[in-house]
Amino acid sequence: MALFTEQEQQQIRKAIEAAERNTSGEIRVCVEKTCSEEALDRAATYFKQLNMHKTKLRNGVLIYLSTVDRKFAIIGDAGIHKVVPDNFWDQTKDVMLSHFKFGNLTEGIAAGLKMAGEQLQKYFPSTDSDHNELPDDIAFMDGI
Repeated sequence: MALFTEQEQQQIRKAIEAAERNTSGEIRVCVEKTCSEEALDRAATYFKQLNMHKTKLRNGVLIYLSTVDRKFAIIGDAGIHKVVPDNFWDQTKDVMLSHFKFGNLTEGIAAGLKMAGEQLQKYFPSTDSDHNELPDDIAFMDGI
């Protein structure tokens, strides 16, 4: 069984596109079934593997989920991390978790994407020279 239906994948992709619409920031969603380490450590590994640290303004955000193990993390690159409020990442995780508790993964991801997009827009508004630096599709992983 797939982690997400085609319709759910489209919902997530559209949420990424909406979150990135008014910002130069880049957001990715990375999903795998199991994670044998701390979610934040795994997210950091995939952040680098997905070249998220190579955005022009270092303003990439990765939402990582391990569905079977029920782990998730959000990681922001140096540019966004230094400008968001100290509790932003925890607040975003709390909002996402409120959806996840009821089995609403897609809605939880979309909520996290919206919050990240709002912060990116605030600190990294789009310009005429912006282009999409990273794919908007979900990165499905099977470990490294």
